[in-house]
Amino acid sequence: MNEVVFPRGADGRRSSSDLGREVVAEALRAADPAAAGAAAAERDWRKGYLRHFRALVEAGDGYAVAAAGLASLHARMRVDRAGEDAPLAEVFAADTTPPGTVTVTGEEKPERELTVPYRGQLLRGDTLHRQLDAWVTAGTIEASCAEMVREVAANPGWLDLSDQRLVVLGAGSEMGPLPSVLAWGGTVVGVDLPRPAVWSRVAAAARRGAGTLVAPGTSLETAGADLLSGLPEVARWLLGIEGRLVLGNYVYAPGAAYARLSAAMDALAVHIVAERPDTALAFLATPTDVFAVPGDAVAQATDRYRRRSTTARLTHLLSAERLLTPNYPPGADPGIADSLVPQQGPNYALAKRVQRWRATVARQAGTTVSFSVAPPTRTRSVTSNRLLAAAYAGAHLFGVEVFEPATSTRLMAALLVHQLRNPRPAGAQAWRDETVGAAHGGLWRVAYQPRSALGLAALRGLPAAF
Repeated sequence: MNEVVFPRGADGRRSSSDLGREVVAEALRAADPAAAGAAAAERDWRKGYLRHFRALVEAGDGYAVAAAGLASLHARMRVDRAGEDAPLAEVFAADTTPPGTVTVTGEEKPERELTVPYRGQLLRGDTLHRQLDAWVTAGTIEASCAEMVREVAANPGWLDLSDQRLVVLGAGSEMGPLPSVLAWGGTVVGVDLPRPAVWSRVAAAARRGAGTLVAPGTSLETAGADLLSGLPEVARWLLGIEGRLVLGNYVYAPGAAYARLSAAMDALAVHIVAERPDTALAFLATPTDVFAVPGDAVAQATDRYRRRSTTARLTHLLSAERLLTPNYPPGADPGIADSLVPQQGPNYALAKRVQRWRATVARQAGTTVSFSVAPPTRTRSVTSNRLLAAAYAGAHLFGVEVFEPATSTRLMAALLVHQLRNPRPAGAQAWRDETVGAAHGGLWRVAYQPRSALGLAALRGLPAAF
């Protein structure tokens, strides 16, 4: 038993709030000691975390913050070995036996053209280019995202990832690239929980494709691995796979388990890259986070705020200026796009921030990194929250487009292909790297600060959500 767990506090409890507070404070200490002190003194982390996650971006030195945050996380997290705690770094020293391997081969011919399902259509060629233009004009995606997708469409040979071994951690994820890469004829190494229903769905996607699915296990009935308790076994199994690995983190879990999983995945990434330095890393960032954004995004949002309706102006005034507040101060460059959603909670915020930190640090170290901000998407995990489901249903009224999973996964898979075929070195400022290829659904360019419109969006979307 090698289960990744939170450290014990002075009272003997394992607290995700304590971990989050300490990691954020130590990350901030690398760039803003005053903000670090405020985070460390936060008594109600579950309600007060929002401003401290914003401070991590406002601190400015993204490389120092990322490195300090990851160092703190790894120093604090533990591995429970039959009731005895050990440092997280020792998890891979366990004497374990890797699982067997099960393979599923696709039955179709590989797709050799980039297509994107969207609102009942299959976008390709000119229709795809027109839609990309429309999204850029609406502020739904960044222009760099459109250009990357266009390049992939113009180079269909890039779609064949058979020269890579794409490891999809979270094989059953609705946002993962597994179906797309298999449709293009690539090899996907899938890892997910040992749940027959998950593997039945994943295997069906493999058979509908043209590639090869490889999974841990001896049969589909026994396939899978628990990454919280079976990390050393999975690591040995992955290191036994031939070919250049692309380690993609697409896992999700509710509540505190997500923070533990993110720490486990980060430890796995560090270990695999150390053993196989040519390994690439892949991440999807949530749009409901805090990002520094370029001045042209601020300018578009500011212009939209100036042109807001009379109803919006009255709503702002009658709410004592709490609702429909401007997204940015005029002229900010960079602006701070704060789209954190309180309902997702501090564990979700920490889990996603750890992934961003690893992408930043790895790119700076010379590792090939695929990192893309994904659009708001109607996944099961999001719409299971009634407020978020209603807010997503009403988001279009405020300039935010919420995508269906089929559209998001294909767009994100195309960006993955581009970034693997055209790896970028780290820039002078980490925040600029995060903006490249972003498909944020419009959150960076809307008139209103997202949280100030969340309740109204939910109210308007309630009938459509249920």
